[in-house]
Amino acid sequence: MSGKSETVLTEKDVLAALKGVKDPDLGRDLVDLGMIRDVRVGDGVVALTVNLTTPACPLKAKIEADVRSALVSRLPEGLTIEIKMTAEVRGKGTAESGDIPGVKNVIAVGSGKGGVGKSTMAASIAFGLRAHGAKVGLMDADVYGPSIPHLVGASGRPMTNGDHIVPIEAGGLKLMSMGFLLEPDQAVVMRGPMLHGIMQQFLRKVEWGELDYLVIDLPPGTGDVPLTLAQTLPLTGAVVVCTPQEVALIDAARAIAMFRQLRVPVLGMIENMAFFDVLAYLKERGGPEARRLVDGKACFDQDGDERVYLFGQGGARRKAHAMQVPFLGEVPLNLFLRESGDVGRLEAALQDGSPSKPYLMGIVEQLAAQISIQNLKNVKMPKLEILN
Repeated sequence: MSGKSETVLTEKDVLAALKGVKDPDLGRDLVDLGMIRDVRVGDGVVALTVNLTTPACPLKAKIEADVRSALVSRLPEGLTIEIKMTAEVRGKGTAESGDIPGVKNVIAVGSGKGGVGKSTMAASIAFGLRAHGAKVGLMDADVYGPSIPHLVGASGRPMTNGDHIVPIEAGGLKLMSMGFLLEPDQAVVMRGPMLHGIMQQFLRKVEWGELDYLVIDLPPGTGDVPLTLAQTLPLTGAVVVCTPQEVALIDAARAIAMFRQLRVPVLGMIENMAFFDVLAYLKERGGPEARRLVDGKACFDQDGDERVYLFGQGGARRKAHAMQVPFLGEVPLNLFLRESGDVGRLEAALQDGSPSKPYLMGIVEQLAAQISIQNLKNVKMPKLEILN
């Protein structure tokens, strides 16, 4: 931009300098996406705001660095560059019949079979998004085995407001579960039409309010609840949780096929119980002697890392690649994660000092990126029509 120092720098010049700087996940120009805002020029200062599509953006630092680099290289020398990074969670942009008023994104978390940690992952996703500053709701759609209340340490009966239900709040989340409506150890005995009615009430009669994300913990398998949700609600997408062993992967593939048949985008797969980290376990629980051995890396490989792959290695990653589904990450077996859920403090597993935090937060960030990518496509998802 020769001669620019002799002219008055304008907002148009700043935006022109940023043309070609792309969001790495979305693959689109930041200017075209409307992510560059509040450009101010004067007194040798160029200030602007980069408004990300999610507060959980995993590439926030790279985007800021790319913007700064473009401004420094394409504008006159000697300017002070001030960049403010903000985030505004976006929905799909186009209203559809069946949308929940005020809810931008609805994410279903499912699995092909039980026992793979689906509810733990659903609650962890909700807590992780909330930790990034998003407004989040968590709906327990596993009517027969509602475990969300126990995992998050929530109890009590929901209040009513007219003909609507006020969700329970815990850990900054808005919650609804059949577990709040049952007596301890009470069994749920109901058929498909009754399930349909319960889901409709949870979706339409709960005062969810303004939410960036509503995470729905589905029951395992491919039964009535996912079908009801796909028929009545434009889902942003679904996440499939599995473990590495082949029997779990077979059922996970069926879950992915189900979502595709229902025309629900599959946002990614999570591999839970990926491995057991002996090093972390000994250091955390093994006592002084074990910790000394670990610190000295005795009996371990040259990196001091010893992982035991109890259920096989990398199965979900390979399956995700084979089925052309994003792989969101892996979570190792960890006592702290299990114990946190058992005592109703699962949120602790995502806090500083938790060995599970980097794995869980990494998954949350990758999922948030996939949600933004899906919303950018702005594809209207048709409802499944059941023919008699």
